[in-house]
Amino acid sequence: GLRTVRPHLYALEKLGVSIEALSDRYHVTHSKLHGAEIILHESSDTATENALFAASLIPETTTIKYASPNYQVQEVCGFLKALGVRIEGIGTTTLQVTGLAEAPRKNIDYSVAQDPTDAMFFIAAAIVTHSKLAITGVPIEFLEIELFILEKMGLIYSLSSPRVSENGITKLVDLHLEPSELTAFPEKIHPRPYPGLNIDNLPFFAVIATVAKGTTVIHDWVFEKRAIYYTELDRLGAHTILHDPHRISIEGPTNLKAAEIICPPALRPATILLVGMLAAKGRSVLRHVYSINRGYEEIVERLQAIGASISSSAE
Repeated sequence: GLRTVRPHLYALEKLGVSIEALSDRYHVTHSKLHGAEIILHESSDTATENALFAASLIPETTTIKYASPNYQVQEVCGFLKALGVRIEGIGTTTLQVTGLAEAPRKNIDYSVAQDPTDAMFFIAAAIVTHSKLAITGVPIEFLEIELFILEKMGLIYSLSSPRVSENGITKLVDLHLEPSELTAFPEKIHPRPYPGLNIDNLPFFAVIATVAKGTTVIHDWVFEKRAIYYTELDRLGAHTILHDPHRISIEGPTNLKAAEIICPPALRPATILLVGMLAAKGRSVLRHVYSINRGYEEIVERLQAIGASISSSAE
């Protein structure tokens, strides 16, 4: 669906950048950049990051309000701090950035932390296949709402004591999942900016809903028309009712069945079809899986390692 770039433009304009939107391109000019107070009318991960990158080479203080404190933004802050940029408020919605006069010429080491959407894939896979599974190195602070909802639905799990990732920022735990009988969550499931339920994790609740007793209502208000793709689960035997381009009801539990499906051109909706196929009885075929491979490294090999009967081939 459509994705606005205006939060990016408005943020950069505050720093002294002039951006002209033409029919086929953007014309960007600036002279001397300056620090400023930036109000992000949309708590966008990448708009926050663009503002951070720009502010990091302005030797004045820039304040970014209503910033996204999501894990991607925290990673950018950690990397910029390693380069010498002073940043206060990491993990909050207000960031104060005091940049450098020029780009630093030094070598640094920085390790990106584990991915919560990667962990969510395996959480969903374990739930729909009624499997016992241990997932190590889960960035728990970015999955707490998801696990809270799943616990209320009946998921049985335990967590290890926390430790800190190699980046020095992210809190990690080991997650142990038990086979569980789920019931539908009594409220609609919807995303919010961090610390709410991650928009990238929301689609997994659609395939999880197929094995939960009762009716699950999912409100995907962020992305235009993405909820329509959730109806592709019907090809696996799911029972869905699309109320509008943003809202869908899913009735469960369902005995999913094998099918041959072409991936939709959206990463998470494509991925939940793969999760559903793991639980579907019989041999399924999923075609045009580029989007899944783009988002989940070596996913076939990792699924094979935990017992899935799955293979991939070039089309």
